[in-house]
Amino acid sequence: MKRKSTIIALTLASVLLGARCGSGGPAQHHVSGQVTFHGEPVPAGVIRFLPDTAQGNQGPAGYAPIEGGRYNTARSGRGTVGGPHAVVISGYDGQPDPSGESAHGAPLFADHHTTADLPTTTTTLDFHLP
Repeated sequence: MKRKSTIIALTLASVLLGARCGSGGPAQHHVSGQVTFHGEPVPAGVIRFLPDTAQGNQGPAGYAPIEGGRYNTARSGRGTVGGPHAVVISGYDGQPDPSGESAHGAPLFADHHTTADLPTTTTTLDFHLP
């Protein structure tokens, strides 16, 4: 009887712990792809996916660093919720500033703003900036 009680207690604890770990809000999906500027890979930067609340999309923002023209929210960053998003891309030359002001280097362009309607699955989405 004691062994059965212990098994039940351990099972209940793992179910409760699993439910607690999984309840962090809406499901998040990963996005990856490449970012180019004038046809060349963006050496460094960040891409942000901001749910478009004006269109009823709620949830946390997703983001990922851009390295060598590629980004992947699964590797580093945070996944996104599906639906309409504002996308903000910041790009840098990747040459650290000797003064220490910017670890990513000089900006290649002003923040680029666009939109994307993201699926509720893992997806690939490339951005080619003029």
